[in-house]
Amino acid sequence: MVDRVFDRSNALYVKNVPRKGRGLFAGITFKTGDLIERSPTWGFDDRQKNLVDMTGILQYYFVRGDKEQKDGPIGRYVVFGLASLVNHSLSPNAETVWTDEESGAWASLVAIRDIKEDQEITQKYTNISDYPKAIKFVE
Repeated sequence: MVDRVFDRSNALYVKNVPRKGRGLFAGITFKTGDLIERSPTWGFDDRQKNLVDMTGILQYYFVRGDKEQKDGPIGRYVVFGLASLVNHSLSPNAETVWTDEESGAWASLVAIRDIKEDQEITQKYTNISDYPKAIKFVE
């Protein structure tokens, strides 16, 4: 059995993390400010949130907490690609940077500190309050 699965570039790989499930790992070294992954998204509104929250997709959607969204409803997005497998940490080494383009919203995973090869890539979840109380986040 293979213990890790590489993407086409070998820059990232996925493996199981005890008590967390799948996680994203660096196959190469990333420096602060490096783009790790750029992923397309699907946005949904508050009405759709109630439906999405009843599915397993709840574990894979992101809340857009950027400063450009001061007005209007909270932006919620399903992020496609490897960026959707980044686990939570209170001391993250990456963050999601959002951009809006003609083709839609994109989520870019960017290193906020140096990440060594084989280190897990983590970010601070902004929608922990949306998760069922039974889910316990592990550092």
